[in-house]
Order: sequence, then C-alpha cells, then structure tokens
Amino acid sequence: MSNAPNAEYTIKSDASAIMPEALKFVENYTGLTSDEAVRHVVQVRDRAWDIEPYPCLGRFRFLTPGIDDGSPRYMQVIERIKQGQKLLDMGMCFGQDIRKLVLDGAPSENLYGSDLRADYIELGYTLFKDKDTIKSTFFAADIFDPSSPYTTIDGKIDIVYTGSFFHLFTWDNQIKVAKRIVQVLRPQKGSMVLGRQSGSLIAGESTRRGGTQQVYRHDSTSFARMWKQVGDETGTEWEVQSELGDLDCLHQAPQNASEAKSARLRLRFVVVRK
Repeated sequence: MSNAPNAEYTIKSDASAIMPEALKFVENYTGLTSDEAVRHVVQVRDRAWDIEPYPCLGRFRFLTPGIDDGSPRYMQVIERIKQGQKLLDMGMCFGQDIRKLVLDGAPSENLYGSDLRADYIELGYTLFKDKDTIKSTFFAADIFDPSSPYTTIDGKIDIVYTGSFFHLFTWDNQIKVAKRIVQVLRPQKGSMVLGRQSGSLIAGESTRRGGTQQVYRHDSTSFARMWKQVGDETGTEWEVQSELGDLDCLHQAPQNASEAKSARLRLRFVVVRK
C-alpha cells in the first residue's frame, strides 16, 4: 500500500454514514442503546483507522455483515453449523460475520476466525463486548506462512467464508490462497467456500486503489477458471457459482473497455466440492 494514499481512498466519514441496519445489528448484539452504539462504533472505528485507513473503516462498511446475502443459502449455512459443522471466516477483520451468525442462532463454539492482524481481532472483542462470552476460536495468521496456525485446523473445516479477501492478491497468490483453503476444508463432498469480493466486467490485473499493488479482479468466467486450476493442481473437483452485481452503484453503463475494466462491481460466489 502506498504511504500516501489518495484522498478518495482515505475518506473518513462521520457517524451519519452508519447504515441504520448495521447500527441495529450492533445494538441487538451488544444490548447498547442507539446513542450508545453510535458513540461506541465511532470510537472503535477511529482506533482501527489509526492502524490502517481502509475505505471499509472510513465509511463504516465493516459493520455490515456480508455473509447474510438474503438468500436461502444463508439459513442453510446456519443449519449446518447447528448440526455440528465448523465454519472459518478467513480474513475476519472484526469478526462481524461471525457475530451475525451467532445472533442468528449458530453455536459460537463451531465458528473460527482468522486475520493477519491480531489487533483487529482484539478490536472485534471491544466492538461486540463479548471477549468473556463468545466461544469461537480466533487466531492471527499469515495465509502464505506454511507454519501458521492454519495447520491446527487442516482438514477440520466444513465451510470457509471469505469476504473481501481474494481480491487483495494477484492471480498467482489467489491460487495459493485457494489451495490453502482446500487444505483447511474436510476432504469430502459438500465442503464449501462462499464469499464476496470486488469484481470486474473485464477480468484482469489492476492496481489496487490507494497504492501501486497489483491485484486480480475476476468476472464469473475467470473465477471458475481459477477453481478449475486449483482442482487440477490439488486433485479435487469443484462446482462454482458466482454472479456480478453493483458495488458502488454504477450510474450508467461503461462506455468503453477501460471504463468496463475499472468499474467496481461485487462478485458473490459459492464453491462446493464435488
């Protein structure tokens, strides 16, 4: 990431940017009143902002759990967890998706979360006021470190959720991430990867906003191709479903290839082992 990110990248919104449904989620989980929740959320956001000024922090997007997409699949995931299956939130940030699952009835002891930064995990405990009550297993780990704590859960996870994670990397590193996920999952039919990330109408390498780092933005075809390569290299086979939708509201259709490649879309996906 650049040491001097551009102004668009580092917008730090005030409390008016907190979405009502996101605030209600925090209220319901913590028991705080609306006014208390607003003050609490802003305080935690400001502490996180001092660590790294990510757009999702500046605009309070981290408060909105991405795992609940309103589809029947979300309730199916909760039922699987209730039956004893285990879910890992890879790149959990503050663990908002795990708390959403818990709020909706998933047993917290069957939930795992990982993030590169231990300070985000601690801020999650602060945000949701549950360090002494939640039974989930959280750990800090580098996905590219072969000796990381991921080794302790290899072959033990039934569902991996990755929100805004794959899109942080190049094609080659996304392949490495996906292969590491294969190791974490139980080696059986039905093991699942689901999530969302930034996508593109035209797949390809692009420069990450706010810096010079190269990343790969997928369309549905390239995402399926990536998992075909992962399957070929791991001796596994995967059914891939994905769809592109608006991320930052496209007000008009892209007029040329350059606009199409730079348009920010959301790619939602479900990948299931055959």
